Amino acid sequence: MKTAEIISLVTIPFFSGAIGYVTNWTGVWMLFEPVRFKGVRVPGLRKVAELFPRKVQDVPGIMNGGLGWQGIIPSRAAKMGSIAVDKGIAKLGGASEFYEKLEPEKMAQHIVDSSRNDIRELVDNAVKREHPQLWRELTPDLREAVHERVERQFPDIVHSVTDEIGNNIDQLLDVKLMVIRKIEERPELSNKIFKSVGDKEFRFIINFGFFFGFACGIPTAGIFYLLHSPFTLIILGMITGWVTNWLAIWMIFEPVEERRILGKRWQGLFIKRQDEVSDIYAEVIAEDIITLENIGDELLHGASADRTRTMVRTALRPAIDDAVGGIRPLIRLAVGPQEYDAIRETVALEGVEYTMTPLRDSDSEFNREQSKRIQKLIAERMREMSAQDFSDMLRSVVRQDEWLLIAHGAVLGIVGGGLHVLLFP
Repeated sequence: MKTAEIISLVTIPFFSGAIGYVTNWTGVWMLFEPVRFKGVRVPGLRKVAELFPRKVQDVPGIMNGGLGWQGIIPSRAAKMGSIAVDKGIAKLGGASEFYEKLEPEKMAQHIVDSSRNDIRELVDNAVKREHPQLWRELTPDLREAVHERVERQFPDIVHSVTDEIGNNIDQLLDVKLMVIRKIEERPELSNKIFKSVGDKEFRFIINFGFFFGFACGIPTAGIFYLLHSPFTLIILGMITGWVTNWLAIWMIFEPVEERRILGKRWQGLFIKRQDEVSDIYAEVIAEDIITLENIGDELLHGASADRTRTMVRTALRPAIDDAVGGIRPLIRLAVGPQEYDAIRETVALEGVEYTMTPLRDSDSEFNREQSKRIQKLIAERMREMSAQDFSDMLRSVVRQDEWLLIAHGAVLGIVGGGLHVLLFP
């Protein structure tokens, strides 16, 4: 053989290995990047896409109505949030059971401790704004008596509020919608979950791509030597790229149940680390998504926020009457029933924010402690999941796009084979 032919044959396994490496590296990149859609919006593209099969319509980029790309996982943020609840969090038994795990009694005490110093200011500001003359005409002793009664009754008020939230939590808090909204608002969180969970596996898969591709390149070189056709490299390159990506996906998730293959125990890379993956997954969920801060925000600003506010105001109104005590008839007579009701309503309205805001303080030690409880709870539930449910929870996010990753590997294989033909004709 001529020297050029020898070099051509020897380089085939290295080209094949490069195909495998680049295929897996770019495949991993396509899973995560870019977090937001990058490309050009094309008016009417969605209408045109409707002429094609559903899986084509749902390709990241086309689904955004443009020519470009968005990472597969962040593009499926809403789906990931839905799956996270259905397959994992929902196994807690519902919002009421979940709320109980957050220790409502301790939540109430945390609110009391955090808000006690603000209650005096709340009453002062509300009365001064609605009827400044009344507050000026009250003697210092009477004003102080009102403050003392409010502060004395405040713990009971807060406990009644948290109890009332607990009694109505199924109507006030939709955990699924909350999770979906938070991940949609910050799609990088879905990346964080998968990268944290699968960092070891993804590095292994990328490196494995080179060695597997190199191994495939050896018989490819032999076949090319026998056939002497440039199309051999293009076709076998396509097959190498296709099989490399298919195998990478299979190794991560399959087999779901542990099996013996060639005398060794085999199980999907994610699945066999279920306990460890559960801890990592739970940590990310508890620190960034299912937090007391987000729960408080959902109660005050979520889909059922009006119910929450109405419920808290209803609980606060009689407490204000009790705080005024025996002088309430005199105050109503002095300022008029409507003005008194306006003062009471203002205190109750602003009291909603005062009572719920401490739950939204992400820096408080209490919230961090509750985050640890949530983390432990989610991790325990995930460890108890069957291997099939655990696999579904992780795989369902990318399952509909697996064909795209495999096709991408085949295309890179064709490019790699063609490049070799051009460099070593």
